[in-house]
Amino acid sequence: MSGINEPFQKYIGEKTALYGLGTETKGALLSLEDRFEILGLLDSFREEGELYGKKIVSLSYVVEAGVKLIIVVARPGSCKAIAGKIGDICSECGIALMDIRGKNLLERESITYSFMHMKGETKDELYKKIDKAEVISFDLFDTLILREVLFSSDIIELMDSALKMKDIYIDQFPSKRLEAEKRLSDEGAPTLERLYKEVLKCTQGVCVSAGELAELEWEIDCRTLLRREAVCEAYKYCIQKKKAVYIVTDTYYTKTQIEQILRECLLTGYTGLLVSCEYNTGKRQHLFDKLLELEGEKQYLHIGDDLITDMEMALKKGMDTYRIFSKEDLLDAVGNMGLEMDSDSLAERLKVGMFSAKLFNDPFQFETAKKKIEVSDAYDIGYLLCAPIITDFVFWFRERVQHYGLHNIWFSARDGYLLQKMYQMLDKNADTVYFLTSRMAAVRAGMMNEEDIVYVDSMRFSGTLEENLKARFGLECGRTEKKGGNAKRWDKTETDLLRYKDDILRQAVNEREKYMKYIEKLALKGGDVAFFDFVAKGTTQMYVERFAAHRLKGMYFLQLEAYFMKDRGLDIESFYDIDETDGSSIYDNYYVLETVLTAPHPCVWGFDDSGNPVFVKETRKEKDIRCVMQAQAGILDYFGRYLKLLPANMESRSKRLDETFLGLIHNLKISDKDFQELIVEDPFFNRMTDIKELI
Repeated sequence: MSGINEPFQKYIGEKTALYGLGTETKGALLSLEDRFEILGLLDSFREEGELYGKKIVSLSYVVEAGVKLIIVVARPGSCKAIAGKIGDICSECGIALMDIRGKNLLERESITYSFMHMKGETKDELYKKIDKAEVISFDLFDTLILREVLFSSDIIELMDSALKMKDIYIDQFPSKRLEAEKRLSDEGAPTLERLYKEVLKCTQGVCVSAGELAELEWEIDCRTLLRREAVCEAYKYCIQKKKAVYIVTDTYYTKTQIEQILRECLLTGYTGLLVSCEYNTGKRQHLFDKLLELEGEKQYLHIGDDLITDMEMALKKGMDTYRIFSKEDLLDAVGNMGLEMDSDSLAERLKVGMFSAKLFNDPFQFETAKKKIEVSDAYDIGYLLCAPIITDFVFWFRERVQHYGLHNIWFSARDGYLLQKMYQMLDKNADTVYFLTSRMAAVRAGMMNEEDIVYVDSMRFSGTLEENLKARFGLECGRTEKKGGNAKRWDKTETDLLRYKDDILRQAVNEREKYMKYIEKLALKGGDVAFFDFVAKGTTQMYVERFAAHRLKGMYFLQLEAYFMKDRGLDIESFYDIDETDGSSIYDNYYVLETVLTAPHPCVWGFDDSGNPVFVKETRKEKDIRCVMQAQAGILDYFGRYLKLLPANMESRSKRLDETFLGLIHNLKISDKDFQELIVEDPFFNRMTDIKELI
C-alpha cells in the first residue's frame, strides 16, 4: 500500500485498529502507523498477545477505546464475512469499517435490477385472449424462438468470419449484405438467395454461388436459435384447445427452411405457415391479408414482439393483439444491467446475447409481485454469472501453454476439476492430468527445514496448536494447553510449531516418498509442466516442485500476495495481473468462483505407501455437492455453446464485461436455497464461511 486511499484521508490521526493477523497486516502497518493512531490488531479467534509490535485486542476493547476506523486487512473474499460478524456493532458505535482498498464494508448491497417501471399485459391476460379467439397467429423470431446473439446483424458478422475461414473474401461483406437486404426489402420480401445474388453483382473474383452463400448463412443462424419456453407453452395450449394456429413470419428463409426450424424447435400441429418471401409481401404490406383470406370472418389474435409489424399492422387488419417482449426489450428496460461493451467486439456481443437469451427467455418475468429479476437455480448461476469469466480464463490458459510450448499440463485439485474438462473441450488433443494435491498434502511432503515451518506458520491457522498440528501436518501433539479450564486458542508466536520441528520434518520424509510414488505413475513428457492453480500465493506449487522432478510453470487465475512470494524462485503468471485488480470487483467475488469450481470429491489428505490418494472425510452434504455440480453443468453448457457459436478467428477477452456478469450475483434475486446454504470451506486455515455472507 504505497499511499493513503482517499476514503481514509479524514481518519488520519484518529484512533484506528486493523483486522487481520496475516503477513499482509505487517506490510499495512508500515504504510499506516505513522499517520494513524493504531491501537491494536483484531482477529476472529484471538483476543490477546502481541504481533508485529502491536497488541492483539478484542472488539469490546476497540469500542471502549473510542476507535473511529477499523481497516480489514484480509483477502477481499473474506471481508464480507468479517463485515457480517462485526458490521452491526460498528454501525451502532459509529465506527467506520473499510477494507485495505478503502471500500466501505458497511454499505449493504441490494437488488438493483427489477421491472418496477415496466408495464405490459400479463400471462393470464394472454390466455384469456386465446380462449376468446378462433384463429391465432404467432410471429416466429423473438416471439416463439430467439437468437443467442445480441443483434440480428451479428449473424452477418458470423457469416463474414465463416467465409474468411473458407478463404472466401468479399470486400466490405457486412455492409454489402445489409444494403442488399434494405434495398430489396423496400420492394417486397426477397429470399436469402435473391439477396446474395444482389451482393454478388457488385463483387468480383469470388468462386461461390448465391445459393451456397444463402445455405451457409441459414446454417449459421440455425445454430443460434432457442425456444422461448413460456411462449411455446402458450402455443401448445392453442393446439390443445383446437384453435386454428398459424405461424406468420417476415423472413428471407424459404418455407421448407422455416418448417425445418419449427421441427427442430418441436413446434408442430400448426394449421398453416405464412412466410413473407414465399408471397413476396410482408406484414407491413399484405401478409396478414393472406391469413384473412384463408380463414374468413372470424375472431383473430396475433401474438408478436414488434410494435409496428406485429401490433400496429395486425390491429389495422381488425385483429386483436398481444405483445411479447423480446429479450432486447427486457434488457433495455433494466438499463442494459451495466453490460457496457465494445460494440466492435463480436465476442462481447455474443456473451451479452447468450446472457439475455437465457435470463430473458421468459417474457412474463415483469409481472411477478415484486418484479425482481430472479436466478432460481444453481445451473443458471453457473451459466449466466460464472461462465463468461471462466471461459476467458481457459482461452488465456491455452494461449500461454501454446506460447511456452508446454506438453505437460497439470490441473491441480480441487479447483482444476472443471477446468480440465473445459480445456479438453477446447483442445481435444491436449495431454492433461488432474493432479491430486492440496496445500495440506503439499506442505506436509515439502517440509525441508525450520524456515519452511516458520513460513507455513505465518499463514495464521484459526484454531488451537493441537488442531493446527493435526490439520496441516497430520500430527497429534499429545496434549492441549489449557487456560482457565478451556482449550487455549491460537495466541502464540511463530516459534510454537518449532517445538515439533523434528516430528514435522521426520513426517515430511515419509509423506514425500509416498507423494513421489504418485507422481511417478503420471505419464510425463520432457520439459516443464503447466501448473494450474486458481487463486493462490504459490504455496502448493512451491512445495510440489521440490519433489516433482519437473520445473512448474504456474498459470493462475489470480496470484495473491505476489510481492510476498517474489523471492522464492517461483515461476508464476496470472490471468489477472496485480495492476488490473485496482478498482476491479474480482477480489470481492473470487470466493464465489472457488466455491463453484470445487470437485465433488473431498480434499486430498496425502498418499498411501503405494502412491494412491487418501482423502479427508467429506464434510459437505449430498445436496451441497449436487448444487455445485449443477452450477458446473451450467458453465460447461455455456462453454460448449460459446465454442459452437464463436468462430476461432474471432476470439477476444473482456475482463470488464466478465466482471460485470459475475458482479450481478449481488444485484439479482438468487432464490436457489441449496446454493444459499453452501459453505465455503478452507481446511488449511480452518475457516468456514456461509456463501450468503459473500453474496
